Amino acid sequence: MAARCFSLDALELPIVQAPMAGGPSTPALAVAVSEAGGLGTLAAGYRQVEDLAEEIAAVRARTDAPFGVNLFCPPGPAANPDALARYAERLATEADHLGAAVGEPRHDDDGWADKLALMTSARVPVVSFTFGCPRAEDVDALHASGAAVWVTVTTPVEATRAAAAGADALVAQGVEAGGHRGSFQDDPPGDFGLLALLQLVLAAVDLPVVATGGIVTGRAVAAVLAAGARAAQLGTALMRTPEAATSRAQRAALAGGAPTALTRAFTGRTARGIVNRFMTEHDAAAPAGYPDVHHLTAPLRASARARDDADGINLWAGQAYPLAGDEPAADVVRRVAAEARAALREAAERA
Repeated sequence: MAARCFSLDALELPIVQAPMAGGPSTPALAVAVSEAGGLGTLAAGYRQVEDLAEEIAAVRARTDAPFGVNLFCPPGPAANPDALARYAERLATEADHLGAAVGEPRHDDDGWADKLALMTSARVPVVSFTFGCPRAEDVDALHASGAAVWVTVTTPVEATRAAAAGADALVAQGVEAGGHRGSFQDDPPGDFGLLALLQLVLAAVDLPVVATGGIVTGRAVAAVLAAGARAAQLGTALMRTPEAATSRAQRAALAGGAPTALTRAFTGRTARGIVNRFMTEHDAAAPAGYPDVHHLTAPLRASARARDDADGINLWAGQAYPLAGDEPAADVVRRVAAEARAALREAAERA
């Protein structure tokens, strides 16, 4: 086996950028975070493999620092076709309102084999996985290319499976997190809060753990480090940065204070977002079925996004999103790291 090229101990600052598929993650964001001393990440989800290869090249052209790429594992069984048809019929009025057509449901694997092959040929330093656990032979192939393999987990059982497959580190995702739940299976997804999950995962496996879910401030980073995490992964905290390709409508929503909730309405997979009209009207009727439902609603969301209609798009956000600002990404990384150090010193004095 080739020597692993990256260890969490090599990070200057214990900050990892969460992969935010569907727009916000960009090469510029990944570069800014890595150059600041954290670990930037590209999101392979929904990207064509050719575009992903260009993004990897763009990151490497701008920094020699390590970075990661996140892949979606292949989905489970296809959704019930009758349930999909009923949901598509329900969305027809939404389509009329937006001047778009409901999409065709499709049960694809997001170019899994091609993207996995790209990870090995491009020798990406860190390859992380969401929505499942790669096979042991895939982990071995990535190790042979020099990559470290991280797996997102939401329960201690998932952590045990990832460790058995050969993962080098785990990303423990609490239910506070914005965006999709990273659970291996969506029915039911893990609903552990981050602090409880950290304790359970660290007791179940002997692997480094990156904590994620609702982390925006330096005090939150300090809390998970004190609880045993080796680093904190931030997503929502970076969505308003100028380097992120977050839509104007979502940026405006992130500057507000509306509540968040879990829903399958947009993609057929449980995800946390800011409550809006689409979620309120369609959540109860949405069937479980990813990525089939994602393809149904994609044209509608694209039309709403083009109109800056925050009520017609998925507004993924973690529970602590009102605390996030719009400063440059490098400033966010350095600030929260400094705040975390100060908070840990204060806590040590109190202890």
